[in-house]
Amino acid sequence: MPFEGIRQNKSLQALLGLVFGTVFGFLLQKGGVTLYDVIIGQLLLTDFTVVKVMLSAILVGMVGVHAMKAAGLVRLHVRAGSVGSTVIGGLIFGVGFAVLGYCPGTAAGALGSGALDAAVGMAGIVIGAGIFARLYPVLERSVLNRGKFPAETIPQLLGVSPMPVACAVAIMILVILAFFATMGL
Repeated sequence: MPFEGIRQNKSLQALLGLVFGTVFGFLLQKGGVTLYDVIIGQLLLTDFTVVKVMLSAILVGMVGVHAMKAAGLVRLHVRAGSVGSTVIGGLIFGVGFAVLGYCPGTAAGALGSGALDAAVGMAGIVIGAGIFARLYPVLERSVLNRGKFPAETIPQLLGVSPMPVACAVAIMILVILAFFATMGL
């Protein structure tokens, strides 16, 4: 693997994480999705900026990851999901999003932009992550692995190669983005 040296160098990984995290936060801020009013507008279905930015990011990321995989630059490691982990994770995420008005990425971007309300959310994220880490062994035995999904990925579930699924998802995203543009949303 061409990037095997990066996998072994923890300091380089931390530096790359800082650089890419800073760029990500900058782009979130420039895209307007760190603004509380924009996020609330999304939740009220009056402002679709967040959906457009996220769909664009998914499209670029999906194409980029599959291109790097095809070139032999990366290996994908997928963890099998379960109903237990998905439901618990979704509930925690949803409650936090509803109470704070930010998701973790937009909270970090908003904090970087100087939004003090996001500081409370970031403190909550750190405290919640610590509590989860502490409870993880118990949760893993009791809840997180309940209702294992029958496959790790959608292509495995459908019994097809990843490329047709990626192409179908890409087309679906482009259609949705075109619809938003046509409707002026």
